[in-house]
Amino acid sequence: MPALIPALGGALVVVGLIGIILGARRTPVRATAAPVRSRSMLAKRWNGLTRRTKILAGVGVVGGIAVYMVTGWVIAIVLGPIAVAGLPTLLSAPASADRIDKLEALEEWTRGLAGVLTVGVGLEEALQATLRSTPEPIRTEVTTLVARLRARMGTEDALRAFADDLDDATGDMVASFLILGARRRGQGLASVLNSLAESVAADVRARRAIEADRAKPRTTARWVTIITVGVLALLAFTGDYIAPYRTPLGQLLLTCFLAMYVGLLVWMRHMAKGEKLPRFLGITLREGARR
Repeated sequence: MPALIPALGGALVVVGLIGIILGARRTPVRATAAPVRSRSMLAKRWNGLTRRTKILAGVGVVGGIAVYMVTGWVIAIVLGPIAVAGLPTLLSAPASADRIDKLEALEEWTRGLAGVLTVGVGLEEALQATLRSTPEPIRTEVTTLVARLRARMGTEDALRAFADDLDDATGDMVASFLILGARRRGQGLASVLNSLAESVAADVRARRAIEADRAKPRTTARWVTIITVGVLALLAFTGDYIAPYRTPLGQLLLTCFLAMYVGLLVWMRHMAKGEKLPRFLGITLREGARR
């Protein structure tokens, strides 16, 4: 302890000197429109939230005020909307599950396209014929592809744009095989697409297995959060166990503890999200390569 005090004092002196140096530097005066810009940014972020998130934030504000009226915790007014609107997002499944559903639909659509090509029609006619039986997760992308073809857009450009709409490495692989089929106009495209559908199905199975493993820590964190919130709420209204947190110092410590817990949830979600495979096809990538 005696050695810790001089070390802490020296660190504070260094921080103070750095603050003096930074404060003595000349900084350009910004325009007075900065507050307006900051308000507009806040308004843009608020408008970017979903209706569900806005409703949850409103419920959190009401709940935070109610907790403040009962317990005297001022921090509840701020933490209420953050907890009610933020925790469901942190503990929910990421968008990877939607991507897996889209890939499964892509595999079904590829099989259907291979079946149409066996009849002997051209690739453009086969793409248009699959529109009626397209699975729902990729119906929008296939509809856009067919609309581009009907608008006399080049088949290769339309397929590259289709890959951009799918925005997935497996979608790039499907689109690349279709582009090669459009260039060569051979008879073996149907069998190639069937083999490609098997490859996509294996990719879907692997991704579902990975997602199942990633869901386990999310479930654990969800139950730990529910139990913790329930125990804290029970102790807040039935005893003096958390009475020290009603003091200003206790409120500060509680904020730090909750911030660390939220930080761990964010870290866990980032680790369980996974990285998308790099894409290799698309109009955007081709334009970037030309530059």
